[in-house]
Amino acid sequence: VISNLLSNAVKFTPEQGNISLDTHFIKEENGICTIQIEVTDTGIGISEEQQAKLFGSFQQAENSTSRKFGGTGLGLAISKRIVEMMDGEIWIESELGKGSTFAFTIKAERGVSESEMQSLPNLNSQKIRILAVDGATEVREHFTEIAERFGLACDVTDSGEEACALVRQGGSYNICFVDWNLPDMDGMEFSRRILNVYSDAPPYIVIMISSADLISLENETKGVGIDKFLQKPLFPSAIVDTINEYLDVDKLIAMEESSPEHAEHFAGYHLLLAEDVEINREIVLALLEPTQLDIDCAENGAEALKMYSESPDKYDMIFMDVQMPKMDGYEATRRIRAMDSPKAKEIPIVAMTANVFREDIENCIAAGMNDHVGKPLDLDEVLAKLHQYIRR
Repeated sequence: VISNLLSNAVKFTPEQGNISLDTHFIKEENGICTIQIEVTDTGIGISEEQQAKLFGSFQQAENSTSRKFGGTGLGLAISKRIVEMMDGEIWIESELGKGSTFAFTIKAERGVSESEMQSLPNLNSQKIRILAVDGATEVREHFTEIAERFGLACDVTDSGEEACALVRQGGSYNICFVDWNLPDMDGMEFSRRILNVYSDAPPYIVIMISSADLISLENETKGVGIDKFLQKPLFPSAIVDTINEYLDVDKLIAMEESSPEHAEHFAGYHLLLAEDVEINREIVLALLEPTQLDIDCAENGAEALKMYSESPDKYDMIFMDVQMPKMDGYEATRRIRAMDSPKAKEIPIVAMTANVFREDIENCIAAGMNDHVGKPLDLDEVLAKLHQYIRR
């Protein structure tokens, strides 16, 4: 029945349309489960008058349909009988020109045992970060649900440009799942950008996803740096298997379990801390003392600019408070970026701000900062930024 409904959806949906298959657990009584299954398309749709005839033998919406799309309509009549034999019902929800949803229920006995999908080991979510780029809302929601299920950090976007912006802002993603046909660029162009243009970023694993013929795509993209192709529709098991395949999860776990808490050592590296509140400076110094990081403090943006301009090669990273007297963090950052020094344009600058609304973060990025941490400071977040930006 599912196969028949999907086949019909393919016939009546234009090339740029979408088809989805959804299942829902309705209820269970005495070990018998009621399951509802829906096939939804964005195709031609069916009028109310025509819907009444669909489940009769050899009936179609109009006489010309079989000549144009193929088939006789018998499949729906047989599907109806099969569903009813499983104590269920089948129906359609549709509007002419706005697509259709064919839904049915069945009753089935619960199995004795269930085969569990391969899962990811119990791992700190900060250890694995995923970027999923796809124009389809349902695909992005799919990745979000999987990430929540396995405790992973996952950002999603429908735009190649926005994905590149996330990378520019310092997104230390371990693995990127990218649709081949993005609204604003193809997968090859996106891969070139993050693998070549942003070569100073951490190594990326790029997984290309597509409903097209994978063999032709693989031949077309040789040498671009794409690690693997996945065929749509995407199943959770395929995504999890890919993460396990390309990320050394066991090694990450071993590192996590063997390392004492906060044993991140940055001996030999120099941080410039710009913060006007003395107690905040003391907190940062106390938090980072175990890391062996050398830290110089500036009490405002003007002082931070002066200290950096006098010794641009001394510092590996800057933590910049946003609200400071004499010169705020935005202006100090803009002036550092404008200096005639290659390192001034590349040194990681991370904003420290209590304002973490989207507009505030965008202002930090627009001023030339790479990232931000929220106040009050969280040690794990600060360590994560150090680990991300100081290349060890």
